Amino acid sequence: MLWLLLVLIIFIFQTGTILLFEFRKPSKAVAWLFILFCFPLIGFVVYYFVAQDYQKRKVVRKAGSQLFREFRERLWAQTKVIENVEQMHNPHFKHQERLFNQLIRMSENPLTGCNRTRVLTNGEETFEAMLTAMEQAQHHIHVEFYIFRADEIGKKFQKVMIRKAREGVKVRFIVDGVGSYNLPYSFIRTCNEAGVEFHYFLPPFFATLDRRINYRNHRKIVVVDGTIGFVGGINVGDDYLGKYPKVGFWRDTHLQIEGDGVYFLQNVFLSDWKLASGERLMDVNLFPPHTCTGDEEVQILSSGPDQVWDTIQELCFGALTVAKKRIWITTPYFIPDPGIYEALKLAAVSGIDVKIIIPYQSDSKLVHLASLSYVQDLLEAGVEFYQYRKGFIHAKVVIVDDLLGSVGTANMDMRSFFYNFELTAVLFATSALKRLSADFVEDISNSSKIDLNVFRRRPRSQKIAEILTRMLSPLL
Repeated sequence: MLWLLLVLIIFIFQTGTILLFEFRKPSKAVAWLFILFCFPLIGFVVYYFVAQDYQKRKVVRKAGSQLFREFRERLWAQTKVIENVEQMHNPHFKHQERLFNQLIRMSENPLTGCNRTRVLTNGEETFEAMLTAMEQAQHHIHVEFYIFRADEIGKKFQKVMIRKAREGVKVRFIVDGVGSYNLPYSFIRTCNEAGVEFHYFLPPFFATLDRRINYRNHRKIVVVDGTIGFVGGINVGDDYLGKYPKVGFWRDTHLQIEGDGVYFLQNVFLSDWKLASGERLMDVNLFPPHTCTGDEEVQILSSGPDQVWDTIQELCFGALTVAKKRIWITTPYFIPDPGIYEALKLAAVSGIDVKIIIPYQSDSKLVHLASLSYVQDLLEAGVEFYQYRKGFIHAKVVIVDDLLGSVGTANMDMRSFFYNFELTAVLFATSALKRLSADFVEDISNSSKIDLNVFRRRPRSQKIAEILTRMLSPLL
């Protein structure tokens, strides 16, 4: 009986620890308690290593904030900062003072007014634009991806980076240690020998042992000469060109920015570089003065352990709550937190046009099942779900009325909202919103609408699987 008492004491201690650290996020606590119940000892060990790392999160946040403050004065002096809602060109935004205040107060990055953007659809257009910009680099090239493969397109990027490094251009290259764990050492060595400075955000060997494994760098950034930048959903790999038979056609969205917004893409890269390499880059030439070539408003929002706020989640929630006509969302993984879930439900019940495009076939069975667990209740509230049939849809786009649209790296899931290092560009110009809307309508035409009555009749085994995976959804 003594050993039973000991087991009970250990179990109570483990349960109490999880409740103590996760009391602010009940859904996450429930998920970990479920794992602990199924795997009493192993579950707690996994929790210790991957679920919480508060001290390191504070250190990460402090490093990013210090770097930002050092550049802040220079950035503000060179940027057309939108300081009040009356300065917005978008006429639909004139009466959105509450949302405007949220945008400028919850992020260190301002809403900027001197930008020109280009929505890039799919891998071919995106890679061509990136490589063209990199070929024209004179001072520096900064490259950061979650996934970078040493395949055909990856080697094209490598060749350009090596050639520019040999020409004297400073090339800095970051990949995530988990997302790019299989990047060959020979590929990295070739880059280093040519003068390309390479760093893992979290080295793959240590990623399995380091408690920061739960904080993955999901950002995708390219900045060239501090004047042109790219952000969006596309990593570097042949699968993003539809060349992997198992995946097929790959539908994605990326964004090219010229103007003020590039400064803040640059600042995010420099913060990540500091965390990956330990080097604080203070070269003022990384933020060159530029001539205003556009009048589009753009705000760069980053979220993750380096931020005080869960900025991207809070943007989504704030935007959803002010919608009057439409909420259109494209996401490969749909695991909303309770706030987003309720906002979508209430919007649909109130008569707002809420449409969500998700994949028909996902690259993650668990995530796909968890996503489907949210569908029925939202369908009953009036949300329309569409499953993309042409291939795999990986775009991360949100459009709210004619107010704003976002293109970035964050999925509509709790991992992106609360754990990963993420990045999104918020667009306000009507021209950009029209392009995003046109792409959304095109994607709808390549999708099948989920019928509520048919969905209710899905197999019982699938319903059970959805329930089980939903319990794990805060961790997926």
